Amino acid sequence: MTDTPLPLLTPALTRHESFTDPAEAVRRLEDLYAEATAFLSSHFSAAATSGRPSGRVRAHYPEIRLTTTSFTRADSRLSFGHVAQPGTYSTTVTRPDLFRNYLIQQIGLLVQNHGVPVEIGVSRTPIPVHFAVANDPHVAVPQEGVLNFALRDVFDVPDLATTNDDIVNGTRLRHPDGSLPLAPFTAQRVDYSLARLTHYTATNPRHFQNHVLFTNYQFYVDEFEAIARAALADPDSGYSSFVGPGDQEITDPAEPLIVLPRLPQMPTYHLKRPDGQGITLVNIGVGPSNAKTATDHIAVLRPHAWMMVGHCAGLRHSQSLGDFVLAHAYLREDHVLDDDLPVWVPIPALAEIQIALEDAVEEVTQLEGYELKRIMRTGTVATIDNRNWELRDQSGPVHRLSQSRAIALDMESATIAANGFRFRVPYGTLLCVSDKPLHGELKLPGMASDFYRTQVTRHLRIGIRAMEMLRETPIERIHSRKLRSFEETAFL
Repeated sequence: MTDTPLPLLTPALTRHESFTDPAEAVRRLEDLYAEATAFLSSHFSAAATSGRPSGRVRAHYPEIRLTTTSFTRADSRLSFGHVAQPGTYSTTVTRPDLFRNYLIQQIGLLVQNHGVPVEIGVSRTPIPVHFAVANDPHVAVPQEGVLNFALRDVFDVPDLATTNDDIVNGTRLRHPDGSLPLAPFTAQRVDYSLARLTHYTATNPRHFQNHVLFTNYQFYVDEFEAIARAALADPDSGYSSFVGPGDQEITDPAEPLIVLPRLPQMPTYHLKRPDGQGITLVNIGVGPSNAKTATDHIAVLRPHAWMMVGHCAGLRHSQSLGDFVLAHAYLREDHVLDDDLPVWVPIPALAEIQIALEDAVEEVTQLEGYELKRIMRTGTVATIDNRNWELRDQSGPVHRLSQSRAIALDMESATIAANGFRFRVPYGTLLCVSDKPLHGELKLPGMASDFYRTQVTRHLRIGIRAMEMLRETPIERIHSRKLRSFEETAFL
C-alpha cells in the first residue's frame, strides 16, 4: 500500500507571451512574480494560523525565453546582449522590481541584436517559500516548532543541490529542459544571495550601488561617512542619500545614524544616487573567506566594478609606510577559490580600472612624474590565508614571494580580483602599506594612530574618485571581452 500524494495547490498556469518592448516584458515578469509570491505568502500565513494545508502548495518563478534560428553575427560593440548560435535560451527571474533597469537593458539588447521577441511566462522551477515570504511585511514568520507539520512536506524549500555556480564556472552548458543559459545566475541562486546579503551586511540589497569598494579596516568606514555627509551637503554632488546598517537612510548631512548594539559581520554603507550609480563600501574584515563570501553574494547584483582599498604589508626596502600599491598581478595562496577557479588561471589587470586608479592617485595627491612613482608602486600583490605566516619557517614563503616579484601582501585582494574574474565583474586593487614585517617595521600604537589619521582619508578619496571616473566610462569599455569565455551568457 502506498501513500496517496497530496493534491497540488498552485496558481492557474498561463501561456507564455511574446514581447518586443523590454519595459512591457519586465512588467509582465513583475506581475507573474507578484502573483506567485502572494499565493505562497497567503497559504503560508494560513498554515501558520490554521494548520497544515489540504495539499502541497507550489508556485513557480517567472522566466525569460529566447529562440533564434540564425547564425547571423550580432552587430554590437558589447561583449554581452547577444547569443552566439541558434537555439533556445532561458533564465528564471526573481525580484524583477529590484532588477528592473538591468532586465530592461538586457532584454532590449537581445531584441535589438536578434530581431526576435522574448517569451515571458511561468517556469518549471518552484519558488522556495522562505524567499517568497522574506520580502512580504504582512507575513508573520512563526517561531521554530510552532508549526504542527514539517515545512518541506507542504512547501518547496531552498534546494542547495541546484543553487550553485555551474553557469559562471562553465560546468553547466544546458538547463534540464535542454535550453541554454541566458543569464549567469538562476533565480534560486540570486534569491539565496539576496538573503545572505541582508544577513551579512544588515542592509537591504536594494540599497547597493553599481560601484563597490571593499576595505578591511573600520577606519575607512568612519571616513566614508564623513565624505558622504559632505556630499549630501553639496547640491551639485549628484548623491541623494546615505544608508548605514539597519537600513538607516539619511538625506540631511546633519542627521544622526544610530550605532547598532550589534554590528553585522560585514557592516555596509551606501552613498546613493537616484540612478544607482553611487558607491557602496563593505567592511569585509580580515581574511579570504570573508572576501569570498561578500563577493559571492554581491555578484548577483551585477555591479559595474568593485575594488579593494585596504591595508597591506610592504615587502620591499624601498617602500615606506603610507605608500600605495597598485596591483597588476596576483599571487593566489588564499585557497578559498581553488575548487571554482584553479590557481593556474591567470587573473589579468584590467586597463580601464588601472588607468582610473592611477589618474585618481595623481589627482588626489597632486603629484606626478617621479614624485608620484615615489609613493606608488605597481606590481604583484600576494594574498595568503595565514595571518601569522611570519611565525613559521620563512624560507618557503619568502622565496615564493621573491619569485613572484611580489611587492605587497594581504589576505583579501587576490580573492576579490579572482572572484571578479570568475563572475565577470571588473575589479581592481589599490592598497596602502601599513607595516613591513620582513624589515622589522611594525606599527606601534602611537604610530598607527598618526598613520591612520593622515593616510585613510587620502586613500579612500582616491578609491571614490576612481569609481566616479569609471562611472563616466562607456559601459562597453568597462564590461569588455577580457572577462568573457568561449561559452557566455547573453546577459551581463
